[in-house]
Amino acid sequence: QVQLVESGGGLVQAGGSLRLSCAASGSISSISTMGWYRRAPGKQRELVAAITTVGFTNYDDSVKGRFTISRNNAKNTVYLQMNSLKPEDTAVYYCKIVWRGTDYWGQGTQVTVSS
Repeated sequence: QVQLVESGGGLVQAGGSLRLSCAASGSISSISTMGWYRRAPGKQRELVAAITTVGFTNYDDSVKGRFTISRNNAKNTVYLQMNSLKPEDTAVYYCKIVWRGTDYWGQGTQVTVSS
């Protein structure tokens, strides 16, 4: 069974940094897309960043230049380096992978940025 284990969330001051990681369990391979989504209070879930098998990336405009997504295919792990954090970044962040045509989601990790 596919399971995603997220880590790295927490509470930081505005301007600080966090690095999120998400590891897919098992012996799965050929994950097509890995990404991070977030859900802020009262808002719909939105894409933060995504990365393809060969490293093509896509970012929400609000995080371009501040966040960097990367992946380690050998470890089935995706990372999100978050710098210059703003209070508006406060949300629950969810890892998602696409494997064999199916979406798999992590349980989410809370990121809180104080003023």
